[in-house]
Order: sequence, then structure tokens, then C-alpha cells
Amino acid sequence: MLDRLIAQELAQGCPPSVRLVGVKIRDRGEVKKLGAGEASLGVGDYVIVEAEGDLTYGVVYTAPWTIPFIPPMRVMKSVLRKATPDDLMVVRRHQQLAAEGLIECREQAAALGLKLKPVEVYCAFLRRQMTFVYTAEDRVDFRELVRVLARRFGGRIEMRQIGAREEASRLGGVDTCGLVLCCASFLTEIRPVSAKQAKALGVAVDDSRYLGICGRLKCCLLFEAMESQGCPDTPTQLITPTTNRLQ
Repeated sequence: MLDRLIAQELAQGCPPSVRLVGVKIRDRGEVKKLGAGEASLGVGDYVIVEAEGDLTYGVVYTAPWTIPFIPPMRVMKSVLRKATPDDLMVVRRHQQLAAEGLIECREQAAALGLKLKPVEVYCAFLRRQMTFVYTAEDRVDFRELVRVLARRFGGRIEMRQIGAREEASRLGGVDTCGLVLCCASFLTEIRPVSAKQAKALGVAVDDSRYLGICGRLKCCLLFEAMESQGCPDTPTQLITPTTNRLQ
């Protein structure tokens, strides 16, 4: 499978190198590697990027660097442009609204007796919309909360519930292995580890050694599960560091 993917990449033609830059999306979570293109960027610069189907901003934390393009590298998202003065005015306004929205959502949810935890608030660039990201153990009737927030901020209000794993990926952090969280650094798809998979690995689901900061079984157990099943699509170099995490 891996050989076929490499052959496809080679057939399409590959650039000799790629220019990368480290960016924190909305200045939150871990530093993401994005394509830098030809933009002149430095640490601390604001950039405009695409995320979740809309434009948003990021902050450069690692100056651009160039590496050889080695298949099976995949095409990654790139920064669209360095923020212009007009972009920066929009960013400052969005940051202010996000800070106010987080406080307002927390206070109004408590007043309405809603058991939810606001995680992040962000504004859309291409339309008048604020998205309130939250976690909750049970289903929440937030209709009245949306009405209150709409009166306060105007525009469209979107409530988006996420799980504990995605909350960890958004906030970032370092796990007990001493490495940056898998979900915040390189995983593009966050999948839960099932009790069946844990049992096959001989891992107790309530053993704190195998629980991430999100309180769920560590994502890196999936690599252990794929290795134990002899998955042909799992490169060995991805398995070795994962094994070290659990020791």
C-alpha cells in the first residue's frame, strides 16, 4: 500500500523542496506546520489561513524553513497571505469579541442552569457569525442561550459541541510521556480507543497510566492496536515512538 502511494506521488511530479512555517491557529493550541509559500514571514507576524471552511488568523511562532520534499509527503494547507493592516483591524475586533463572548457565554449558561463548559469562541471572516465551542456530558437545550447571545452580539450564533479529545487538541499540552499531545501535533483524525481494542492490548480502561489529559484512553494506543493487528498501512517509524510513550 505504501509503495503504491509513493508511486502515485512520483507519477504526479514533486517539488524538490517545501517551505514550511510554524503557526498557532488563532494563537491557541500547538504550533502547526503550514506551507509558507513565498511570503516574507517572521516570528510574531499575523497571517490569514483557512480553517474549518472559513478564513481565520494565525500567529507565526517558527520562522520559515525549507526541507526536501520526500514522498509520501502530502500536500498541506498553506498560509494565504501575511495579514494586511485592514486584516489586523479585523483580527483585533474578533479577539475582543471572542474574549467578551467567552465570559458572556459562561455567565449566561450558569444563569440558565445549563451544564456546559465553553472552550473557545471565534468569529468568521467571510460572514457575520460567532461560533461558541463547548463541551457537555449530556445533551443541552441551548435555544434560550442562543437568543441571549444573539441579542448581545448580533449576527448569527452557532453552538458547536465537541468531545474531551477535541478539547485537548484545541487547547494543546504535554502528556505524561513528555511529548506534545498527539491530537494537537500531528493527528488529522481523532478517533476514540474502544474498550475492545484496549482489552486486546491488555490495557485496563481505568488505569491512569493509559489515560490522557482529556481523561480518555490515549490516542497513541491506536498505533499499538494497529501494530498488534499487523496493519500493513502503518509505517514502522510511527510505531516505535508510540511504544516509547507508554513505557
